[in-house]
Amino acid sequence: SNKPRKKKKKRKTKKNSAGETVEDNDLEDIESLLERIEDPRLAPQSQGGVSTDSRPLLYVEHRNLNPENELKRYFGARAVLGDQRPRQRQRQYVRSMWLTAPKNTWPRYSKTGISMQLLDTRRGVQHFTFEHHREYQQVQFKFLDAVESMDPNNIVLLLQMNPYHVDSLLQLSDVCRMQEDQEMARDLIERALYSLECAFHPVFSLTSGTCRLDYRRPENRAFFLALFKHLMFLEKRGCPRTALEFCKLILSLDPEDDPLCVLLLIDFLSLRAREYSFLTRLFQEWESHRNLSQLPNFAFSVPLAYFLLSQQEERPALERGQARERAARLIQLALIMFPSVLMPLLDHCSVQPDARVASHPFFGLNAQISQSPALNQLTSLYVGRTHALWKDPAVMAWLEPHVHEVLRMVDARNALVQEAEHKRKIRYQSAPRNIYRHIILSEMKEATAALPLEVTSQPVMGFDPLPPLDSIVSYTRPERTSHPSNESTLSLFFRSLLPNFNLQGDVRHDGDDEAGAAQDLNQGVNRLMAAMRDMLANIQFQEPPREDNPEGDGDWD
Repeated sequence: SNKPRKKKKKRKTKKNSAGETVEDNDLEDIESLLERIEDPRLAPQSQGGVSTDSRPLLYVEHRNLNPENELKRYFGARAVLGDQRPRQRQRQYVRSMWLTAPKNTWPRYSKTGISMQLLDTRRGVQHFTFEHHREYQQVQFKFLDAVESMDPNNIVLLLQMNPYHVDSLLQLSDVCRMQEDQEMARDLIERALYSLECAFHPVFSLTSGTCRLDYRRPENRAFFLALFKHLMFLEKRGCPRTALEFCKLILSLDPEDDPLCVLLLIDFLSLRAREYSFLTRLFQEWESHRNLSQLPNFAFSVPLAYFLLSQQEERPALERGQARERAARLIQLALIMFPSVLMPLLDHCSVQPDARVASHPFFGLNAQISQSPALNQLTSLYVGRTHALWKDPAVMAWLEPHVHEVLRMVDARNALVQEAEHKRKIRYQSAPRNIYRHIILSEMKEATAALPLEVTSQPVMGFDPLPPLDSIVSYTRPERTSHPSNESTLSLFFRSLLPNFNLQGDVRHDGDDEAGAAQDLNQGVNRLMAAMRDMLANIQFQEPPREDNPEGDGDWD
């Protein structure tokens, strides 16, 4: 009975003697297997390049949530991992996560006071919500005080005491990004995702596409925003496939309302990740009940996806021909419905249109001036985000004859042209709040400049931009004793410089006559002078070196 054990032990020793070589070979085998699985030639396809995958449309794969897997496909496992493998054997134990990989540099995790509850199950769809316990609510109130102080150092101090407070991590990430510290900004977002994932309900699934979170509840918004900011960092990092998977995850959490309007982004990520079949499948399955063709980004990106599918030589000739026909029909409909996209798109691509296109009023300046502000925001967002995908000479050569065909239809007074003009006048009167929220989060300057005054005039916080008007509030912040909203502009300015300064002093309850106002002004000036003296007294100047010892202490080597 001992013989098999001895043989097994010998085989194990022999394997270990090969050392790192065996491990590297295994990694390369896994990578080659992943490449074969993701090879578009091996994926099941139907006519026109639409995938016949039986899985749900918004099905999320765990391995596609890890950016290292995508980077390894581009650069190889050896270049991405480097010397990390030996270190990981000595690493302390941490929970295995799907959204982020915990780092050794992070503070030790302890329960933060966030939990997730299952509200109900309807028609196979499970509705969850995050909940804040009493201790977390107290930290949240301190965070709101820190935000009102307009001093990021107060948020830093709060995070030192509560290193996994989610809203503080989101807000401080925006501060770091504004200061060009992209690495720290990304790290804070990943830490926020880690904190939220630790609070998941046992039956909450990232991959099923049947778990819902209501954005109207303030406790749920941090998860949406952290996912969105994380996918934006992933796209800039050069991981569009991983960013697309996170985009699908956000859409699956609330596909009906789409609070962050990721439908304006998912087409761009699909094209960047070369997931053309997914984009065409999304368009075909959702067009009937979501009217995706009425969004400029889908109207132009879907025909571009069909064209790129028709360029893949490994596909059958019949399938490529059908994809090219669909691309031709859809791009002409897009140009008729949204003529204001063409000229800015060509301008961003540094392409000079021919004389007929440049002089025709249908695509001219009037097309951009006559459209509503809401439509202008959508077209500006699409052109600013996606123009790099249209720079390919092959794409421009495909687009040119269809532009001339549309002009021919316009000159012939085709009924489609008249119908599209009528739709533009009736629709797009005002954009919903989720589109404004998406534009603010995307920080696309072309679209941000087109935002209406009622949006730009109100303060926008990174931890909760444009909260829904019909929010479901579970707890409220206690009323403050002071009322900073009644302070003058001068008082707010000095209080930003000197946090302990208060120009108004205590609120009087006996009315405000002229004598009292003058007395308050004198007291305010006296308090200002006292605060300035305190500030100057705390400034310390370093003494210059004495002349008898010009070289200092001589400690420098």
